[in-house]
Amino acid sequence: MNENALLRSYQEQPNVWDEMFNLEGIRPEYKKFVAAIENLASAEMTRKDELAKKLFMSQGITFTVYSSGEGIEKIFPFDIIPRIIKNEEWKHIESGIKQRLKALNIFLKDIYHQQFIIKDGIIPASLIYSCPQFLREMVNVDVPFDVYTHVAGVDLIRDQDGDFYVLEDNLRTPSGVSYMLENRSITYRIFPDLLPKNNVQPVKDYPDILFRNLRALADGRSSDPTVVLLSPGIYNSAYFEHTTLARLMGIRLVEGRDLIVHNNFVYMKTTKGLKQVDVIYRRVDDEFLDPLVFRPDSALGVPGIYSAYRKGNVAIVNAMGNGVADDKAVYAYVPDMIRYYLNEEPILKNVPTYQMADADKRKLVFDNMDKMVIKRTNESGGYGMLIGSSATEEQMESFKKAITEDPRSFIAQPIISLSSTPCYINGVLQPRRVDLRPFALCGPSGIDIVPGGLTRVALKEGSLVVNSSQGGGSKDTWVLGAD
Repeated sequence: MNENALLRSYQEQPNVWDEMFNLEGIRPEYKKFVAAIENLASAEMTRKDELAKKLFMSQGITFTVYSSGEGIEKIFPFDIIPRIIKNEEWKHIESGIKQRLKALNIFLKDIYHQQFIIKDGIIPASLIYSCPQFLREMVNVDVPFDVYTHVAGVDLIRDQDGDFYVLEDNLRTPSGVSYMLENRSITYRIFPDLLPKNNVQPVKDYPDILFRNLRALADGRSSDPTVVLLSPGIYNSAYFEHTTLARLMGIRLVEGRDLIVHNNFVYMKTTKGLKQVDVIYRRVDDEFLDPLVFRPDSALGVPGIYSAYRKGNVAIVNAMGNGVADDKAVYAYVPDMIRYYLNEEPILKNVPTYQMADADKRKLVFDNMDKMVIKRTNESGGYGMLIGSSATEEQMESFKKAITEDPRSFIAQPIISLSSTPCYINGVLQPRRVDLRPFALCGPSGIDIVPGGLTRVALKEGSLVVNSSQGGGSKDTWVLGAD
């Protein structure tokens, strides 16, 4: 396959930032990769693409879709062309995420203790107290080392000028890191010599850093702490990730029925009897965690675990009640939090966000609905969303009615033209829209971000929705080392 066949047929999209091409041709960070693949025969590229699919299938790299009627588990779609990020761009992203998480962590401590940010008029009290994820049970509860968000996935997008924006902060039980790790191992199989030649930074340290941070949370309680990963079970959409991370960290994967609480301590059932648990990396949502405190009908959690946590007898990662900080309506105030708590200007920009509870902004949005994305403040996965440019009049009217009845539950943002990147689809390169979810690990000793993340791809032509639940896939993300 020569350059004519592979690259010349590629049609860039107008008014869209292309990750691989600029006006002069191929961007510098992609030149080595393109030089290596431009002379590959078409059959060889297709063979690599097929090999990637077989590896994903044989290793059971799946996710679960509840809403489709075609069986629950699906192979996670993977595109073999990597997304490449320059070292200086990554440094900007890294410093911006660290700044953001510092502020959000302080915000969580403040909102559950003194509430200075409300008293000083930076955030309205009504916004916090109307948030369904604000847990009154966490008020005045001290968490180990004052770290609330130990694992964060921050979603970034790029606009048509190439600037990075934070789309949302995921501070509860963010998923996707196993796909980042698997994407890299698959890329090693299909392009074995290209990673070292391109000076690509490794992502393999993620499980080790996470495990080190988890163990550190038991400091002072145990010299050899027992750490477990609490999963809702095999029907959870991220169950593959739970099993992968438990295996890579060498810790026990447990479900609610495997744990019991006695005298405010948590124990795991083993063949040798009960074993005390010091740290729980939980992938069960707040409301299902303790049926004695939250949902009494939940069989996923552990009765009494909240009490053990409150008394400081077990550490839980992430802390309960974090959802108040990644509520989409609270998101609009994160730049103000950074200025208020850190006395710094935000490094990464927010997408302009309109609160629907404000009558003037609501009118502005209703008048320009075809240019807006409307989101429910507490939905994820691409659900509960309206993209105005592709919505029918009927859908718009339905959303207007819902917003008028419950404005607190909606925000609006201008449609941002996500950047695109070449994908190898049906034997040719085609542009598809992407976002990026880097994963940050916050521990007692600071914040670590492995150089990479999950690049999600909207595989449907023309689509702006990258979520796997909505037909999206992913790519390996190469962050280049310093020259």
